[in-house]
Amino acid sequence: MMLCRYREALEDSQQAVRLDNSFMKGHLREGKCHLSLGNSMAASRCFQKVLELEPDNSQAQQELKNAESILEYERMAEIGFEKRDFRMVVFCMDRALECASACHKFKILKAECLALLGRYPEAQSVASDILRMDSTNADALYVRGLCLYYEDCIDKAVQFFVQALRMAPDHDKARLACRNAKALKAKKEEGNKAFKDGNFEAAYDLYSEALTIDPNNIKTNAKLFCNRATVGSKVKTRTIH
Repeated sequence: MMLCRYREALEDSQQAVRLDNSFMKGHLREGKCHLSLGNSMAASRCFQKVLELEPDNSQAQQELKNAESILEYERMAEIGFEKRDFRMVVFCMDRALECASACHKFKILKAECLALLGRYPEAQSVASDILRMDSTNADALYVRGLCLYYEDCIDKAVQFFVQALRMAPDHDKARLACRNAKALKAKKEEGNKAFKDGNFEAAYDLYSEALTIDPNNIKTNAKLFCNRATVGSKVKTRTIH
């Protein structure tokens, strides 16, 4: 645990209580490992077992409260994400990570929300830290891709989404983001070609179609609006809405 190797520590503490189910310290250690990894329900069961063995154990009482707090922060974060209140989610995950410092799930959710808030360097940093420890983490690969996608680095973003899908073929968010990224790139390139060919009406329509693909991609859409404005200034024969 001192080396932050919580999964190994968890295995050792579980082996300790398998050998001696009345070993109070073993249950306490197991609970602390579960808590650090963000497994609040499992942690609660361990601390309750400690309190069965030693009802006045103040450490177990406090850790049980910590586990309950994390469950509450998870619940609040879920509601926040549904309401697209990403600042609330980041706040909840920061609080949860104070006790569950090694929980990749909480870190990834925080990183995803940072990306959705436009705080790309912070999001990239969190995702990169996880990938250093686990290069096959599909969620972290997805967040890296999401940051690149929103920074208008579409080709690089697609590489990360494809990698995420290779690791987790049923990763719905990565699949949707990959589809949007490819569609945006294709439609923008079609518009650019039409513009170069002097087909301004078609270019205008293509840029308009591209703008409907993902309203959240501000940087790419800003360029599309700029391109459409240029085309609009050359289309003299129709009323543009």
